[in-house]
Amino acid sequence: MLEVGIKGHQEITVTDELTAKTMGSGVMDVFATPAMLALMEKTAFMSVADHLNEGCGTVGTHVELDHVASSPIGMKITCDSELTAIEGRKLVFKVEAYDSKGLIGKGIHERFIIESEKFQEKTDRKLEK
Repeated sequence: MLEVGIKGHQEITVTDELTAKTMGSGVMDVFATPAMLALMEKTAFMSVADHLNEGCGTVGTHVELDHVASSPIGMKITCDSELTAIEGRKLVFKVEAYDSKGLIGKGIHERFIIESEKFQEKTDRKLEK
């Protein structure tokens, strides 16, 4: 059952594939903002996945994000999420990412509960003439 306060946690290590240089979001060998966002989304969606009805999932719909510090290749990154509001099918999460030196990013992430099969079918119809 979904309820405010559900928390999530994920960890990764910065690799060359996760740098701004490799991801095309900059020229530095530092943890890329798109990689941090992906980690935040994963942390949020994984935190509620087991609390949803059979056949349901969530999709990201909105992000407010501050990337406040850089992290080098080899550094461990942790991400924490907390479900702060449930508004019908809309779920609102507080997300934060840290490296071993402290906070590197924070934000608000919104996701919507969807019926997975129905959502995929509707999306796939965009390819039809």
